[in-house]
Amino acid sequence: MEVEDLLKLVLVLVVVWLVVEIVTEVLGLALGVLSALPSLLGVVVVVLIVLWLLNRI
Repeated sequence: MEVEDLLKLVLVLVVVWLVVEIVTEVLGLALGVLSALPSLLGVVVVVLIVLWLLNRI
């Protein structure tokens, strides 16, 4: 195997590794947002009820 071929192989492996890291971070962020969704929904309901009681809606 030539040195250029070996360097290309290493470059491809590094690119694949970086793509996997980025996808993992994006999925972790998406799951974090989805896990906070019920709490956020509760806050929205409370705000809407308070606004309705104050005749702002």
